[in-house]
Amino acid sequence: MKNPFKLPKKNKFNARKTLVDGILFDSAKEAGRYKELKLLERAGHIKHLALQVPFIFEIDNKKMFTYYADFKYMPKNYNFFPVVEDVKSEITRKLPVYRLKKKIIEAYYNITISEI
Repeated sequence: MKNPFKLPKKNKFNARKTLVDGILFDSAKEAGRYKELKLLERAGHIKHLALQVPFIFEIDNKKMFTYYADFKYMPKNYNFFPVVEDVKSEITRKLPVYRLKKKIIEAYYNITISEI
């Protein structure tokens, strides 16, 4: 059972958790991007908006890790290639582990992950 009096753990990058539409985002920046994408979806510029999309990397049927992209959607021109986005701070973008996982997932799934 969780202790109700325990203070929430501080984020190592000083990001503030932000609640929008009943969804708790890891940062205000990610929540802001969600609001932008929802507006684009309502205007018909994108469709099939998905959040926290898992990309599983396996070798010989053994799961190595799961990469969670913040957003995935289809642009209006329906070019059959989804847009995959991740909202990252400059600090996170420089982390070797993050860069390696991103490159592996992009190669494995033949996608490009846009950083916002």
